[in-house]
Order: sequence, then structure tokens, then C-alpha cells
Amino acid sequence: MADLRLLAVHAHPDDESSKGAATLARYAAEGVDVLVATCTGGERGDVLNPHLDTAETRARLPELRRAEMAEAARLLGVRQRFLGFTDSGLPAAGEALPDGCFARVPTDVAAERLTAVLREFRPQVVVTYDPSGGYPHPDHVRTHEVAVAAFDAAGDPARFPGAGPAWRPDKLYYLAVLSPDWFRALHEGMLARGLASPFGEVLGELDGVAGLPVTTRVECAAYFGVRDAAARAHATQMAPEHPFFVHPRDLERAAWPTEDYQLARSHVPVSTPESDLFAGLR
Repeated sequence: MADLRLLAVHAHPDDESSKGAATLARYAAEGVDVLVATCTGGERGDVLNPHLDTAETRARLPELRRAEMAEAARLLGVRQRFLGFTDSGLPAAGEALPDGCFARVPTDVAAERLTAVLREFRPQVVVTYDPSGGYPHPDHVRTHEVAVAAFDAAGDPARFPGAGPAWRPDKLYYLAVLSPDWFRALHEGMLARGLASPFGEVLGELDGVAGLPVTTRVECAAYFGVRDAAARAHATQMAPEHPFFVHPRDLERAAWPTEDYQLARSHVPVSTPESDLFAGLR
């Protein structure tokens, strides 16, 4: 499958390891050439692991997040590239975005940079966030906007002529992972085993929230362990006791053995539901 290529576009280091990572690991193991494009360096992220929340860690955070990203990519078996934009942080309500941050970069400026990556790498499939960003972080919303703009521009030689020879990717997917239905399945599975579930509060917050309609479910339960190892590689963000690691993996493999996607664009004939991001391309 060396002629198959997949580009995953994410906002920060660690996003690739918590959203669709088992899919990336599966395809990489099968011989697909997988590249993760990370829009920012995560420079303004908090240190979410209390065991590492020290002055030294905060002072070295940009360097540490790059090293963590390199290790996660190695574990997943993928290539990775930073686009070089600056993390926007997560401003409080009414607080202005910092000058020069990714969310304030004009969409076309950022899209031209990503278009150059698309035209160089030449993927058939691109994966990114839906219009909500998956959650309302300004960098996630901007990542969606930039990825869609680059997907549409990459095959048009009149757009961004300085970004290399035109290449039209075939399919664009939105991540539908960490859905309300996923949380509910794991919550009910843990209760059925007599285990305390950390997901009741999450489900309360998601009450009335409709998940993204799913067109494509990729079987990847065999790669949940690789996904978890990659997530742990982002040690400044993922403490060992992080809720992401609480549920038993055999329960997850039984209750929800897939990572899920919504097909947003396709230049090839498709028939949904799908079980393969490369359906119609093999």
C-alpha cells in the first residue's frame, strides 16, 4: 500500500494521539504513508500533568512538546511536520486572542502553507476536525477552516501558484471520535461490570448534544495499545491517572472497536456506510 497516503491535520501536539490515533497506527502498520501536520507547537498550552507542573517544565514547554510529538509519531509509525504557527491558548470569555497567534492568521495565509504540504505529500485522504473544531478551542476551529480551504485549493493551479504543482486529494473526512455515544457505551459498560465510571459527568455536560453523523467506522481495536502509548508520550499533557486511561481496554474493544468519521467531500464514487477511509481508492 505504499502508493496510499493519508494526511491528518491537527491543531496541537497530542491531538493526533487522542483523536484518531489508532486509525493512523493501523494504516501505517498496513503500509500506508501517514503524515501528521500539526498547525501549532502548543506553546501556550497548560501543563496538565500535575507531576510535571514545575517552573522548569513551563520554561521548556515548547521544546518538550516537540520532543513529545516526535516520540508519539515514532510510536504510531507516522511522519509528522509542524506548520510553524503559534498556539493561541484558550482565552477566557471576553479575552482577546494574542497577537500573532494561529487563530488570528488570515485563513488564506495559513491555507497556502498547508496547501504546499498537500501538494508535496500528495495524499488521497485528508482527515481533520468538523466545523465545531471538535470542541470550541480557537485553534481547532481555525484548523478546520484552514484544512478545508487547503483541500479545496490544492488541486487548483490558479490557487497559491507558489505552493507547488497542483494535486487534488480525493476524500476529506471529519473526526467523529469521542462522541456522546462513545462515552455512553463506555459508561454503561463500566457500570455493568460494577466499576465506577468517570463518564457520568461528561454525559451530563453532553446532554442534548448530537454527535456528528458517522459515515465511516474504521476497525482499529488492535491498535488501542499503540494509541495509548502515543498519548502517554505527551507526558506534559497526559498524567498516568488521566481519565483517558481509566476505562478497561478489553471493555472498549468489545463496546466500541472502531474510530469513527464523517465523509465531508469525495471526488470518487462512494457508498456509505464505509469501513475504510480509502474505500473507492484501492
